[in-house]
Amino acid sequence: MFDRILFPTDGGDGTDATLDHVLDLAADHGATVHVLYVADTTHDSVTRIGRDVVDVLEQEGEEAVEAVAERAADRGVETVTAVLQGGVAETISAYVDEKGVDLIAMPTRGRSGLDRLLLGSTTERVVREATVPVLSLRPDDGPARYPYRNVLVPTDGSERATAALRRGVEIAARADATLHVLSVVDLGSVGIEAYSGTDALVEAAEETVAEAAAVAEEAGVEVVEHVEVGSSPARGIRTYVEDHDVDLVAMGTQGRTGVERYLLGSVAERTVRTSPVPVLTVPDTDDD
Repeated sequence: MFDRILFPTDGGDGTDATLDHVLDLAADHGATVHVLYVADTTHDSVTRIGRDVVDVLEQEGEEAVEAVAERAADRGVETVTAVLQGGVAETISAYVDEKGVDLIAMPTRGRSGLDRLLLGSTTERVVREATVPVLSLRPDDGPARYPYRNVLVPTDGSERATAALRRGVEIAARADATLHVLSVVDLGSVGIEAYSGTDALVEAAEETVAEAAAVAEEAGVEVVEHVEVGSSPARGIRTYVEDHDVDLVAMGTQGRTGVERYLLGSVAERTVRTSPVPVLTVPDTDDD
């Protein structure tokens, strides 16, 4: 399923806390891990040491990618390393296209106190703009379990949710995991006047979940179906993760335009920021 995994790193604590999970995934898939350090050109990093002019960021980058490569070698995982200059998100995107990467796996934060790292807006920008799935890993929540045993796919029936469903089914089938299909009916965004139509919204959500479950069952995957009525899709997703021992959330980066419960931008990004387990965001350009 995954042959070339891109792991952007800054050599910080986020790398140490998430690398083992990436190596578990790569070893399982027989994938090559591309280790990329971006020397952010928006910062002045050139200095003089004795008679030599040295780019400090590039020097740090070489050390960072080599450290990852050594740990990967100990696990028998093949790596390709690169240190490139440029804006972080733009360089990641260009590297994906150039090398034919089929998964980006990245921590949601990097070194404390530095603003050039893989965190916050940079991770979210990569999630929004990536043409391949992005696996976001929160270093603060301890090592993530692999192989996955419970995979959650939130859905509203949109094309991007369907793309995420396909990925979730493939991952669950490979790991013999249970697939949980969730639809959150978001009443908080439609106002009090819409509460009278709650039954219709729930019925539509149940149909969407049933259709998604049928896809999983056809692939021989065990499925759990659930519809949640609440005021926040992101909160509903997180609560379900915590209550059902979920190991991975697979979701689209955008849902149906104009539909109050859709999985758009802020919901996916909020889930990436707050989920205690890895989140796989899948763009609708993912055709595999």
